[in-house]
Amino acid sequence: MKFLVLNLKTYAESSGKNLTPLIKAAEAAAAAAPGVEVIVCPQQPQLSESSMRTSLAVFAQACDAASGGRGTGSVIAPELRAIDCKGTLLNHSERKVPLDVAKKVCVEAKAANLRVVACADSVAEGVALAGLGPWAVAVEPPELIGSGKSVSKEQPGVVREAVAKIKAANPKVLVFVGAGVSNQQDALAAVRLGADGVLLSSAFVRAAEPRAVAEAIALGLEG
Repeated sequence: MKFLVLNLKTYAESSGKNLTPLIKAAEAAAAAAPGVEVIVCPQQPQLSESSMRTSLAVFAQACDAASGGRGTGSVIAPELRAIDCKGTLLNHSERKVPLDVAKKVCVEAKAANLRVVACADSVAEGVALAGLGPWAVAVEPPELIGSGKSVSKEQPGVVREAVAKIKAANPKVLVFVGAGVSNQQDALAAVRLGADGVLLSSAFVRAAEPRAVAEAIALGLEG
């Protein structure tokens, strides 16, 4: 099984009524590529609605290290599970957290039966995060995010190194790559370099035809 994680961020194209076509596009990709699990990460206020609307796995874009009680404004793991979220992103480049906070989130997410995709801006950070026991680590070189230049083509050595070192640190952790992934060839290259999946955002959310993009990438992941 390979994995396609679609982070919808807070673009206008994923806000309000615009969410529905993106969910349908993601579902079409999942149907086109049965060997790929497609995961969608809507904006936080859309999580409950999304979980009820689709059979796809819905992940939060972030989860806070707060177990309940004090913590005004926090999004906590048990409540995410209560609305049928299946997981969360953690430490995305736009929402970095210290390693000790990431560790607490991983512990609380595991207790709530949530999968964690821990994002890393380098192989070294990916190795450190792998030691915390997330479900997956996604390595995204920050200079390529939103560039349209795929890490799997521009920096294949980074992908190879990430897979080797993260798997060595924790063989149970899946390794995803992101940053610039935008077409079928990018996804296929990532898989051939050893990645278990890809994480992308703007190439899907802001595409003229999101369904075509998602389907092509999912088919690329199937090889």
